[in-house]
Amino acid sequence: MKSNKIFYLVLMLALYLSACHDQLELKPFQSIDDAQASANESNVKAILTGAYDALADGDVLGGNALRNAELQAGEGEILWVGTFFDPREIFNKTMQTANNDATQLWLDGFNTINSANNVLAALDVVAEKDRKTVGGEALFIRAITNFELIRFFGKPYVAGQPNAQLGIPLITTPTRGINDASKVSRSTVEQVYAAIIADLLKAETDLPQTNSWRASSLAASALLSRVYLQQGDYAKARDAASKVIASAKFTLLADYEDVFNRDANSSEDIFAIQLTDQDGVNNMNTFFSIPDFGGRDGDIEILDGHLNLYPAGDKRKDLFFDGNAAMRSGKWNNQFGNVGIIRLAEMYLIRAECNARLNTSTGATAVADYNRTRIRAGLAAATTVTVDQILLERRLELAHEGFRVHDLKRTKQKVGNFNFDADKLVFPIPFREIEANSNLQQNPGY
Repeated sequence: MKSNKIFYLVLMLALYLSACHDQLELKPFQSIDDAQASANESNVKAILTGAYDALADGDVLGGNALRNAELQAGEGEILWVGTFFDPREIFNKTMQTANNDATQLWLDGFNTINSANNVLAALDVVAEKDRKTVGGEALFIRAITNFELIRFFGKPYVAGQPNAQLGIPLITTPTRGINDASKVSRSTVEQVYAAIIADLLKAETDLPQTNSWRASSLAASALLSRVYLQQGDYAKARDAASKVIASAKFTLLADYEDVFNRDANSSEDIFAIQLTDQDGVNNMNTFFSIPDFGGRDGDIEILDGHLNLYPAGDKRKDLFFDGNAAMRSGKWNNQFGNVGIIRLAEMYLIRAECNARLNTSTGATAVADYNRTRIRAGLAAATTVTVDQILLERRLELAHEGFRVHDLKRTKQKVGNFNFDADKLVFPIPFREIEANSNLQQNPGY
């Protein structure tokens, strides 16, 4: 894998340096010509490795996308005390169109999508025995990136509505030059979600159930469950989660603390960003941890407003610790640990919530799935459960893993003093992109 990454990075850097243009152009770093992209199977697989590397960028799933979801909804539970101005704007919901964190998420997100598109456009040179897997991985990468982008740059999806609000540009072919065709307009939120689901359904069909640390069929099913839940499509979310659980390919770890700070995936991890001490970045460690564990000075403090949510005897509270004169999350204390993206506990809680909402018991009763994480946390098993109790369990189990603002939006709850669909809860389209692309329309409020 390392040799492929080195090949990819050298190739892409050389091509980028040979074709630099004005900063405002939308030319992706990995833009390459047709002959180079489709020259041979080795090139295509190297570009796929590069797509994983781009996905793992610190501004995407290497940490900041997760961090930003916590910062936006953190009022009263966490506090940003760092010196960086851009995360402070996100925390305070005072973002400007030049906010660098929003800009880098946009640029690095579309860089990742372009890598995936380059792979998908050159599948004919991949050996038939590998073609479906290579294509499925690229579709998964494109889907998960579009999902992160639409949740930040578009207004929330609302079940039963047309969802004609502007989302993000849907780009499905490689960008290999800048012309009028490159100036893509924003698709609607409905169209973006439909494209994400189509990519994941195809990936789910084409990928194997197990695929080492890479995207698998079950990872696609798990992400589908998350996407359907965000849409409020509870039957489909339930069934996709149940498919993952029923596969028996994943198991909950006995001890909650063992889920985190891992150098390799555990039996609970369905998909995770892979790091080593030579490659990758864990920006959740950077901002949630302290220097003793490789982080900064402790940019994010955990407040009593969050800690007081845990009932007496809940072992999950024990993972918080006092460091640099404030309480910290102990989930991110391994500087070179993998960044967990999807794990089995989420699937149990999705199925529990959906069964409770629909008054069904697909796969298991809602209370049985609810008790999976509750018992592991050292709490007594419940005999009945409500949707609100499941949502609180989800809030505790998945705390500071990148879920909070998205959960508040999908359940139409206030974020501080802001309504779930407030303008200031949507990231601005970066100023440089508006300047470069006359077909891009800015979000309201900016």
